Amino acid sequence: MHTTQIAAFTRMLAEGRDNALLRFGLGQALLADGQPAAAIEHLRAAVTHDPNYSAAYKLLGRALVEDGNRDAARDVFGTGIAVAEQRGDVQAAREMKVFLKRLDKLDASAPPPTGPPTTE
Repeated sequence: MHTTQIAAFTRMLAEGRDNALLRFGLGQALLADGQPAAAIEHLRAAVTHDPNYSAAYKLLGRALVEDGNRDAARDVFGTGIAVAEQRGDVQAAREMKVFLKRLDKLDASAPPPTGPPTTE
């Protein structure tokens, strides 16, 4: 199913119909298809097209987490929370705050680095 959506969105993009909603849909389909790196490109484009698109920040943060880039996800969630709160999008802000708390828990439970100490 996601393959069909991805193909349709990609075709529309190739036809020049580039906008925030199209990029969001393509990013969402790619993420659901297990392609977070590809999703990130399109979700970044979505927030570039519309810097007030709080749902795109939420999905972009999730894609970054799935791609293993927690620091970038934190930054995106922070920006997304500010955007959502400014727009009155309480639910999106709340969800991104939950995602941030989960990241904090993951980082707190991570084992310390192993190997010889470094001297600088």
